[in-house]
Amino acid sequence: MKIDLDLALELIAAARKKAEEIAVPMVIAVVDSGGNLTAFQRMDGALLVSIDIAVNKAYSALAIKIPTHELAELAQPGKPLFGIHNADGGRIVIFGGGMPLKKGDEVIGGIGVSGGSVEEDVLCARAALDRFGSL
Repeated sequence: MKIDLDLALELIAAARKKAEEIAVPMVIAVVDSGGNLTAFQRMDGALLVSIDIAVNKAYSALAIKIPTHELAELAQPGKPLFGIHNADGGRIVIFGGGMPLKKGDEVIGGIGVSGGSVEEDVLCARAALDRFGSL
């Protein structure tokens, strides 16, 4: 399985549905296994800053192969990945809302959601993961 446009749009639809349920406009991005942007949507009223953040959350989850909220814990002072947010030209995001897309043990892409609180971003990203898991 690979991340193609149709799959990416399905995942975005699942995240967007959850965002609409909680009444928070989000920016949602999906990247393929090479970190290339496959699909992207900015809901009406979503924060402009969330555009780059969503894309970079998706990229970070793919590149590091863990959810960005887990990376946040590992990137604190004194922890093993402290300073990683400066890596890769500053593209690595160390707060929640980015999830790797896995089939078995293989990471085949990533999704990033930004626009609400970290908890809201994670909730919407998880809705997309639930949809991904049902395919």
